[in-house]
Parts: sequence; C-alpha cells; structure tokens
Amino acid sequence: MTFFVVMMTHPDGPGWRQHVMPHVEYLNGLIAAGKLRASGPVKGQAQRAGLLVFSVADRAELDALIAADPFAFQGLIEELTVTEWNPLFGAFASEAEPYRPD
Repeated sequence: MTFFVVMMTHPDGPGWRQHVMPHVEYLNGLIAAGKLRASGPVKGQAQRAGLLVFSVADRAELDALIAADPFAFQGLIEELTVTEWNPLFGAFASEAEPYRPD
C-alpha cells in the first residue's frame, strides 16, 4: 500500500454547511474500509482546510476516492495538494517501505 497525505481547502458558507455531514459520512466509510487512516481540520488557517492520510494501492485509487467525495462533486474543494509519503517513524512505521538512501 502507498500512503498519501492530502490537504484540501474549502470555501466557507452555505455550501460547506450543507454538504459537511455527507462529507464526514463518506470519510467514515473510507475509515471503515481501511483507506483513510487519519483526518481532521487544519487549525489556524485563513480558509477552512482538512488534512487526510490515505493508505491505498496507488495514485489512481486515491484520485477515484477523492472524486467520489461529496465535497468534490459539489465543487467545494478549492485547492488540493497530494503528497506521497513513506511513514518511516511513528504510528504507521510498521507499514512503511524499506528505507533506501539515494
């Protein structure tokens, strides 16, 4: 499995409030499926933002999961940053890829 750290920024307002619960329900389903390993709001930002840690087969699977998020198909993701990550230390270390110095 490949880990990805995703940062999403969202507009504030009625659209966000209307779709936040379907978004949370979707994330809970991804947690139950073992695809989303951690998630939560980013504090201290000028704009609403969330940080998500995924463990999926590849980038194509990640892109499909993001596209199925209610925030995505409602046009409520203003900016999306995706970073592939190898969690060598800490809670996910047992699932990390072996370290290979370049």
